Amino acid sequence: MGAIKGFMEHGRETPKGRDVKDRLKDWKEVYHVMPDIKYKDQGSRCMDCGVPFCQSNTGCPLGNMIPDWNDMVYRDRWEDALAYMSKTNNFPEFTGRICPAPCEGACVLGISEPAVTIRSIEEKIAEEGFERGLIKPSPPLKRTGKKVAIVGSGPAGLAAADQLNKVGHNVVVLEKDNRIGGLLMYGIPNFKLEKEIVQRRIDVMEKEGVEFRPNSHVGENVKIEDLQNDYDAVILCGGAQQPRDLPVEGRDLDGIHFAMSFLPQQTKRLQGDTIPEAEAITAKDKNVLVIGGGDTGSDCLGTSLRQGAKRVDQFELLPAPPEGRAEGNPWPNWPQIYRVSSSHEEAIDEVRDFCVMTKKFSEKDGKVHKVHAVKVEFGDPDPKTGRPQIVEVPGSEFELQVDLVLLAMGFLGPIRGGMIEQLGVDLDGRGNVACDGKKMTSVPGVFVAGDMTRGQSLVVWAIAEGREAARGVDEYLMGSTILPHSEFLSV
Repeated sequence: MGAIKGFMEHGRETPKGRDVKDRLKDWKEVYHVMPDIKYKDQGSRCMDCGVPFCQSNTGCPLGNMIPDWNDMVYRDRWEDALAYMSKTNNFPEFTGRICPAPCEGACVLGISEPAVTIRSIEEKIAEEGFERGLIKPSPPLKRTGKKVAIVGSGPAGLAAADQLNKVGHNVVVLEKDNRIGGLLMYGIPNFKLEKEIVQRRIDVMEKEGVEFRPNSHVGENVKIEDLQNDYDAVILCGGAQQPRDLPVEGRDLDGIHFAMSFLPQQTKRLQGDTIPEAEAITAKDKNVLVIGGGDTGSDCLGTSLRQGAKRVDQFELLPAPPEGRAEGNPWPNWPQIYRVSSSHEEAIDEVRDFCVMTKKFSEKDGKVHKVHAVKVEFGDPDPKTGRPQIVEVPGSEFELQVDLVLLAMGFLGPIRGGMIEQLGVDLDGRGNVACDGKKMTSVPGVFVAGDMTRGQSLVVWAIAEGREAARGVDEYLMGSTILPHSEFLSV
């Protein structure tokens, strides 16, 4: 702890967003980079706590050694900071941009003061690593001769590939889409994560020996039996891509789409792909309704605004979170509080409406024209489910004209059928792929990681899952492993 009074001398600072009018004209990342001295000042605020909850199971599931690299940044030891960070996190340039930072929610300083700016420091360390040439291809010195296939190139698949390649296995990553990156490429808009950042890391991994095969849809144009015959082990990292639907009258009208049919199209446009007119979904000059108040809904909002929507409204069934921690949500648990995303900052009017239930959609000329909704309240728990009962507020019914409806209500697990059915792996009670403590499924030699087994979660958890699956595969193939254990994964 180099700056004993750092947390007393410096307040919390985070990178400032670009002017809203400017950023709505492009698809570049929203936030500016702070001067180096600001990151050093923020690093000095870390108190080197006796028990650093930021890196515990209530904070970072990767177990990132946060106090260590905070102090190294304060001391201008960027190379050492990167070395420490790389021990636990394969992709700090991703988590430093898009992780909601549970580490900051568990920061000890956050009990009485604003938490340390951990996430921004993490991003800065990664960027210094690339700019100084510290992050560069480092192929393994020897190969084991073992072949591993990884299905899916999102954060879990990439993390597993990186770990297994480091210990000398021959790794092939198969991706059904036309570009590598999974949700990092097609699930997160450019204004939150520019795709050059994703491609930069993929290029490093490719030079280290990882083989990437886009347009490889396992269970369709890649046969399951070939996969099992040609490789010594397989890891399933296909994500939780089954969207939650809205079974109400008018759901099938033209103009109502899942968010993950809408968002990837814009990324493909920016990457130079042509979207057939018959398949194109755009918000330009339309009244848009986003149903769902989470990150995906926020991404739909920001994308719609940049496409030139006439107006965007957003419905959320649940009540608005409190401004501060509720009594039942104490530190160091993740603070369930009201937040304003960069996309909500960009909205001209307040677009979020809480406690709204969609009742039906009506049409005009065969296309969605109006949404019919009602305000709700949450009553006593249901005796059967234990969940609060939803009660419609009398006289609160209303209509809203809409031209485009985007459903962003979360995900229910992996896509059913196809690869999962052909492999014959067991599912758990939630419909996710079941596995043991070493991430192996019910089929010997077939492992699973990320949202496909955990359910919809965070990028940082996906990375932890991928690392743990790699450890399980290495031990399965070699009898033992030197890969580190994700100690908080089972929590």
